[in-house]
Amino acid sequence: MASPDKNSQTDRLDGEESFRADGAGTAELVPTTGPEAMAARASELPVPASDRIEYGPVEDLAVDESADDDRPETLREAVLREVKAFFAEVDETAFAPAPSEAFIEDQFFDFSFLEGVETVEHYWVNKPFAFVSILYDHEKREHRYHVSEPRLDDFEDFVRDDLTKILRNSLLYRDLDADGDREDVFDDEARDIISEHAATVEDGSLWKLFYFLLRDFIHFGRIDPVMRDPGIEDISCDGDDVPVYVFHSVYRDVPTNVVFDDGDLSSFTIRLAQRAGKQVTVSDPLVDASLPDGSRVQLTLGSDVATRGSNFTIRKFSDVPLSPVDLVRWNTFSVEQMAYFWLAIENNRSLIFAGGTGSGKTTSMNAVSFFVPGHAKVVSIEDTREITLPHDNWIQSVTRDTFTADGRGEVSMYALLQAALRQRPEYLLVGEIRTEERVALTFFHSIATGHTAYTTFHADSSEGVVHRMRNEPLGVPAQMLSDLDIISVQKQIHLDGDRTRRNIAVTEIAGVHDDGEVELRDVFKRNPENDAHERVGDSVVLDEIAAERGWTKADLKYELDVRADVLRYIAASGVDDYLTVSAVIRRFERDREGLLAHVYAETSLVSVDENGEADESDDPAAGENDAAADDFDDEIEVSPETERLLADLFDIELDDDADGDSDDDADDDEVADAAEADAAPAADESEAATPDAADESDDPDDVGIDWEVVGDDADAGADDAEADSAVVADAVEFDEIAAAGAAPADDASDASDAADASDASDASPDDPDDADETVTDNDREADDAR
Repeated sequence: MASPDKNSQTDRLDGEESFRADGAGTAELVPTTGPEAMAARASELPVPASDRIEYGPVEDLAVDESADDDRPETLREAVLREVKAFFAEVDETAFAPAPSEAFIEDQFFDFSFLEGVETVEHYWVNKPFAFVSILYDHEKREHRYHVSEPRLDDFEDFVRDDLTKILRNSLLYRDLDADGDREDVFDDEARDIISEHAATVEDGSLWKLFYFLLRDFIHFGRIDPVMRDPGIEDISCDGDDVPVYVFHSVYRDVPTNVVFDDGDLSSFTIRLAQRAGKQVTVSDPLVDASLPDGSRVQLTLGSDVATRGSNFTIRKFSDVPLSPVDLVRWNTFSVEQMAYFWLAIENNRSLIFAGGTGSGKTTSMNAVSFFVPGHAKVVSIEDTREITLPHDNWIQSVTRDTFTADGRGEVSMYALLQAALRQRPEYLLVGEIRTEERVALTFFHSIATGHTAYTTFHADSSEGVVHRMRNEPLGVPAQMLSDLDIISVQKQIHLDGDRTRRNIAVTEIAGVHDDGEVELRDVFKRNPENDAHERVGDSVVLDEIAAERGWTKADLKYELDVRADVLRYIAASGVDDYLTVSAVIRRFERDREGLLAHVYAETSLVSVDENGEADESDDPAAGENDAAADDFDDEIEVSPETERLLADLFDIELDDDADGDSDDDADDDEVADAAEADAAPAADESEAATPDAADESDDPDDVGIDWEVVGDDADAGADDAEADSAVVADAVEFDEIAAAGAAPADDASDASDAADASDASDASPDDPDDADETVTDNDREADDAR
């Protein structure tokens, strides 16, 4: 991939070639829409591969050898095969022996739900007791979400009710408030009660009963499988005898087979409020709260204020935030828009994300916050915990409701915002501005006093943001509103029958007219004809940044281009975990030249080991740690790069052998030593060839760094063991790793200096413009070095 030319005034347009990390071709970053795209996106669900239920030709699966090899395995056979495999590993420490295979086949799951529908997808949410099936009803032309749990016969139902009463009385005086030991306390009590009161019940029935008791007492009852599904965003129960609806990340709004009747729904609503630490009563039937996992819940009790009866809505919280690269892959934003946000945030511009409910405002604000400098102090203020940042220097504040009827003990958003301004934040994140005037005015006061601030706001356009802000109940003056820099508007839109989220406009506040009107200027807008994000106007924000930094237009374009190229590189490299994305952005801050050398040489992001040695495998997952030695949870398999990254982020001291090297790597070390010896004369030859390369470079205006030379050096050294410095490596050792390479950043700088000298010798001494340009670029290089 060619590096950007700082002196080119041509903007990148649609149709630019993307690339893969191995340089073997191009990669489409934006999926198509429609039914095929839905099927493709289904494979991208955040469901572990071990939880997907795969069934197909028998020869590919472990089944009875007497079966016909040409007959495909059914869903029933695939599910029961995995249930049997689970119980085959049960040992004598379990509370009951494993059920027999005959019991599993005859009395575990009911598969009658498959009649008359097309099966789309199946995956476990609580193996081996609960799995989810996505079905398509051709008659109704809609998808359905079906939860499958062990079926209980009449006798098992009777025993379950009996054990529930006994267990409730036994746990009445036990402390189950601490979520950390709830399951342990329950496990001890349930084992004793089952052994005492259900000793004659069949082993398989005991396992099923234990599952339902644990589900109902400790977890979320009949919605527990849905709460465990990583693909679910919202859960809505609208009333008695109405199917619970879920908002699925792929299939959107779909009904489930989970239904509450009147008595069950009211009691479940009360229990849900208690899990959130609240009380809901007939006199106070509305509750907004947070569940222990961070999910937001809204509850209504009874039919006085809701004619269909009690209801609840849960908006699930994810501890794993989406990164800017995720939003680029999904075409929520274009890579050029993300580069724009990167440069704006880096230079302390404030912004608002506006849109309707469920448009992704908070998700986008969280994603662009990855661009906040790594050591900057961040303070976030929210009603409900939603923001997750990969920063250590971050104070996370959450409001608190009153403890008493007279309002004592309440900690409001306004109080937290006032406290935050005394904490000297460099970046201030406010979860949402709603209708409280003091919060809105304090937010804009913080911007006016030099703080960089972000928030979300309900409005469907930039004009709507200005209109709502300026009028009651918020009443923000126009002059104060002009301190805001950017408004980003998002919507949920329909594409070929599929509902998705898109940014529809990025607008800047250019000032205030004499008549008090706020001037808005669109910079990016979505073109609905081709679902593309297009640059539609000049940017006041970018012009101000260029003026502050002393950049020319070519400098500004270069800064945008290199950031866009880094984001394209991460996206095409297949990296999807947010910690690695954050580490690459931090690397751009600390060692831009070293990172860009990888970007323009298209070196694989995850195939560079801890010694800076390039793995020649085309597999983007190459380099994963096959050794068992690591300092983390043994059940989590991590690559050496991820291990070092986590160690750096969380200040974990790794053992000497924690890099995953085994005795079998001794030969590799010898090869690396030999390669290092060979690299020395190669480096000398590279230095000798630098003047000629400089003469042929595409850098006629002497911008300071010849990226063609850097890219060629990186390509030439790709076969050597220490050709490239690591991209994802221990952040503490970035400089040492870069110094170990055969073509380190200093050598590239020397090559650039030689190129500068060559160009300077060709320049006419009588041309003052050339001389001024040379001095400017030399000054820029000195600034970069500092």
